[in-house]
Amino acid sequence: MAKDHLDLQGFLILLVLTMLWGLNYTAIKIANTGFAPVFNAFLRSSIASAFGVAYCLSIKQPLFHRDIRFFHGCMVGLLFGLEFVCLYIGLLYTDSARAGILINFSPFVVAIGAYLFLKEKLGITKIAGLVLAFTGLYSVFQGKPMTWNTSMLFGDILELGAAVMWGATTVYIKKFLADRVHPIHTFLYQLVLSIPVLFICAFFLEQKWVLDVSSSAVLALLYSSIVIAFASYFVWFKLIHTYPVSELAVFTFLTPVFGVVCGAIFLGEQVTTGLIIGLLLVSGGIYLTNYRKKN
Repeated sequence: MAKDHLDLQGFLILLVLTMLWGLNYTAIKIANTGFAPVFNAFLRSSIASAFGVAYCLSIKQPLFHRDIRFFHGCMVGLLFGLEFVCLYIGLLYTDSARAGILINFSPFVVAIGAYLFLKEKLGITKIAGLVLAFTGLYSVFQGKPMTWNTSMLFGDILELGAAVMWGATTVYIKKFLADRVHPIHTFLYQLVLSIPVLFICAFFLEQKWVLDVSSSAVLALLYSSIVIAFASYFVWFKLIHTYPVSELAVFTFLTPVFGVVCGAIFLGEQVTTGLIIGLLLVSGGIYLTNYRKKN
């Protein structure tokens, strides 16, 4: 049943989701020790797709459309696949804490893209959020850990590229697929149609797909595939159908916070002053960018 405000139950579910999403960057980094990064992303999409297809069939929805919507689905799959090529390779070179902040730059890409392509207005609050975000981005790049080298800069740039692809995917979906397909199709088009993109990239970019497979790498892969890519986003779609989207989006600022905390706890990554300032500014920017006044 739809609700007109976010209640305690919804907030607690959202809190758990953002914790899971924040931990995901650490899980990807661990899984990358057992599998080549792009092949790792390919496995993730394949496993999650199997669960998504099973659910789609269980609710008696067709898997794909046979009109222009399928073409748009292919474009979404291409963007989604390229996003994860950047995300997974980038985590070979940079810290998961930094990636958790940089990848969450995507809401600002969406805000700019919606202004340029969807004719949505950029109010004062959104502009303030963008200013905070870009200032925070500068702080993250300035807050170099003791392990910093030029390869970490390369990883950071790839994570920003992933954020751009993620934002572009969202804008594309809003323009061409939103309100035209069942939410499960938006979910499936991203996952299923990213599989060939990831496979081709893995074929050309990686010589060895299976590295030092361990129980932790396998568990991390299953976590990213089943818990994150399928279960958490399924719950997210359910929340979208139950609560106002604007109230849900505001709290996504917690994801980079948990990303930094998990990187420090589980991987022993250094949390610099610049990283903390960048985290606060980017998180504040996400909050302002998604904030909507109640009527």
